[in-house]
Amino acid sequence: MALYAFAATMVCWCLWGFRMSFGDRLLPFVGRPDFSGLDAAGFLSAQGFAGAYPAATLLFFQFVFAAITLILVAGSLLGRMNFKAWMLFVPLWLTFSYTVGAFSVWSPNGFLFKAGVMDFAGGFVIHLSSGVAGFTAAFWVGPRTAKDREAFPPNNILLTLAGAGLLWMGWTGFNGGAPYAANIDASVAVVNTHLCTATSLLVWLILDSFVFGRPSAVGAVNGMITGLVCITPAAGLVQGWAAMLMGLLSGSVPWFTMMVLHKRCRFLKHVDDTLAILHTHGVAGSLGGILTGVLAEPRLCRLFFGDDPRYVGLAYAIRGGRAHAGLRQMAVQLAGIAFILVLNVVVTSVVCLLVGVLVPLRLSQEQLEAGDDAIHGEDAYAVWGDGETYEQSVHGSRRYQMTANPMSSKVDDII
Repeated sequence: MALYAFAATMVCWCLWGFRMSFGDRLLPFVGRPDFSGLDAAGFLSAQGFAGAYPAATLLFFQFVFAAITLILVAGSLLGRMNFKAWMLFVPLWLTFSYTVGAFSVWSPNGFLFKAGVMDFAGGFVIHLSSGVAGFTAAFWVGPRTAKDREAFPPNNILLTLAGAGLLWMGWTGFNGGAPYAANIDASVAVVNTHLCTATSLLVWLILDSFVFGRPSAVGAVNGMITGLVCITPAAGLVQGWAAMLMGLLSGSVPWFTMMVLHKRCRFLKHVDDTLAILHTHGVAGSLGGILTGVLAEPRLCRLFFGDDPRYVGLAYAIRGGRAHAGLRQMAVQLAGIAFILVLNVVVTSVVCLLVGVLVPLRLSQEQLEAGDDAIHGEDAYAVWGDGETYEQSVHGSRRYQMTANPMSSKVDDII
């Protein structure tokens, strides 16, 4: 699902998605689609709208954001969504949800950008969107089998930790690249990203240790992710102490919603959000957006947004005798959250219902029981019973090999 989403998003992004997100204004919330993303000799070789590097670099940088968002949505749907339905869902959701959010918040022509919303690197556009869309899609697709929901141990914690390390390292470019330049703001964003994330991870570990009696490697990864997500809308806009404060909250608030609130709320338990994307990305992203409105430092805001007095955190506005400006900024941040939330609930629901008319959203019970072999004709692992050798197992049989690889008999004949 992740591999398909990455490939399909790249094609759609170059054909129409990039220009719908960052192109000429069609409506206050979406750009005009065109094929400029394929014009390597013209549009792509010109300067990007920020003027710091070519449009081709901007196109690719923003493509990865779009692809990541859909892959996060997949995290809510693992274990039961029909792959053919996913193949239709990806381009539809990218076109009618992601591009609208990206244009509204990030494009200089978007209505939320003009209103002054602060989202440094995607707390709203990427994380809140994926958390809400994933949870909404999970509602329409339905839950996994009862057996899978009751017993869902990690497949491989060592690979999880390796992936977490790659993710944490990669987030340096995720947030550090948001200013579209190698400047002071980019450096501040990198340091704040790691400072918030480290704090968040420690807080999650401490809570796990005191409440459950033991530290958890998977819990540490969750704390890392919520820290990365929370700092994303604020990375280049806040001081180091504020980044640590955000880490304290990102390690505790999503922990509470996931570990306590989720288990007490009947509706949250009813919706099978496989990897808890609502908590790690939706809650953490909205928390980061709110804290950005409180803690954004005016001098750092000028580095990113230019000399515009509107951009100021509530705490600094009150200290400077401009409480009205801070309250206005908070209202804009909350309006941005509300818009992204409503957009993704509505569009994701419409897309799921439309796809469900064409193909089943959910795998059949027989396919769910069989697993990967029924869906792809492949197993992730070749396993066999105790006492069996590979040659005696189903995987070592001549008949299985020919079924799994019909070309094998032809190759043998040629040899």
